[in-house]
Amino acid sequence: MKRILNKVRGSGALPARPNRWQIVAGLIGGSVGIGLIAVLAHVQNLPLLMAPFGATCVLLFAAPDTPLAQPRNVIGGHLVSSLVGLLFLKYVGVGPLEMGLAVGLAIALMQATRTLHAPAGADPLVVLMSGKAGWSFLFAPVFASAVILVLVAIVVNNVGQNKQWPRYWF
Repeated sequence: MKRILNKVRGSGALPARPNRWQIVAGLIGGSVGIGLIAVLAHVQNLPLLMAPFGATCVLLFAAPDTPLAQPRNVIGGHLVSSLVGLLFLKYVGVGPLEMGLAVGLAIALMQATRTLHAPAGADPLVVLMSGKAGWSFLFAPVFASAVILVLVAIVVNNVGQNKQWPRYWF
């Protein structure tokens, strides 16, 4: 029992607090990114918002150098996972077992395609819980909103000297 407790208590200290600019970048990037999507959704009367994009903003603007925050992962991860959700909605079903399998399959496919993006793991649930998403869901909100967030991240994450984002595209 002591061995198990030693494993789960952790052995490291808290990470350093981000510098002021990184905190401000998170505030600005998240506000502008989601705000822009919300305005466009209202003006165009399109369903561009979904909850996982809030978590995408955390990665894009608070941890932009991580692999999970690169454009390939953001856009590709959301597309792959939403496609899984749509396939389950249309052809498999929407029960608890199907929801679990859809999320698991989305994770496996994101890993296999090197598009792992943690917030996108929730996309199959968004699709399945909607009960009515159509194939156009892949364009709006998924593709359009992911691209908007990446474009905002390009601006926000390249402000200042010695800043270079993204680390890679493909």
